[in-house]
Amino acid sequence: MPRYKLTIEYDGTPFCGWQRQDNALSVQEVLERAVFSFSGEEVRVNGAGRTDAGVHARGQVAHIDLSKDWPTDTVRDAINALARPHPVAVLHAEEMNEEFDARFSAIKRHYEYVIIDRRSPLTLEHRRAWQVPRHLDHEAMHAAAQHLVGKHDFTTFRAAECQAKSPEKTLDRLDVSRVGDAVVIRASARSFLHHQVRSISGSLKLVGEGKWSGRDLKAALDARDRARCGAMAPPDGLYLVRVDY
Repeated sequence: MPRYKLTIEYDGTPFCGWQRQDNALSVQEVLERAVFSFSGEEVRVNGAGRTDAGVHARGQVAHIDLSKDWPTDTVRDAINALARPHPVAVLHAEEMNEEFDARFSAIKRHYEYVIIDRRSPLTLEHRRAWQVPRHLDHEAMHAAAQHLVGKHDFTTFRAAECQAKSPEKTLDRLDVSRVGDAVVIRASARSFLHHQVRSISGSLKLVGEGKWSGRDLKAALDARDRARCGAMAPPDGLYLVRVDY
C-alpha cells in the first residue's frame, strides 16, 4: 500500500484547527474529503502537528496510505483541485516507505510568530499577524529569549489542557529579529507543549514593551506556574513553517 508524504500550506483563519472535530471544519477534514473525492478511499490524513484554530502553516507535513499507486503529481493536483475554495494547498507529494510517519518520524519542528508593531490597522496582514500599536525592542526580546533555550520545565508556558506527559521540553532555538514593521520570533524544538509558542510570544511582547526584563522572564520560567505567564498571544501570528526528518 503506497504511503504519500504531503507538504501542506494553509491559512488557519476559517478552521477550528488541524484536527477533525464534530462541530466545525478542520484542515484535516478538508484534506480527507478531497482524498476521498478523487480516490474513493476513506483515509486518515496524519499530520506532524495539531495546529490550533486560527494558526497557519507554510510547511505542515502529513501522510496518507492509498491502495492504488498514484503518480505523486496526480495526488498533489487532485487534492488541490478538490480542496477548493478552502485556503489549503498541497505544495509537494512524495512517495515514502511504510516506516515513514509524519508525526513520529519528525526530528524537529520550526515555528514562527509574527508581530507587527505599528499604529495603522493591518490590511494585507489582517488575521495573519498580531498587531501591537507600539514599538517593540526586538533586541531586548532576543536577549531575554535566550533564558528559555535548552531543556527546562515549561509549566509556566503550558496550556492547562495540555496532554503531554511531562512539562519538560528542550528548546533548541528561540530567536527574535526585525524585518521592517514585523518582529519575528523563531522557535525550534523536537516537540512543543500545547500553546507553548504563543505563551512565550505573549511574554516576550512584555519584554519588548519594557514591562518585563530578561530577569522577569527567567523568574516566570523558574516559577513553574501558569499564572506567571504573560497574556497568551493570539493565534493569528503563529505559523508552522517546517518539519525536519
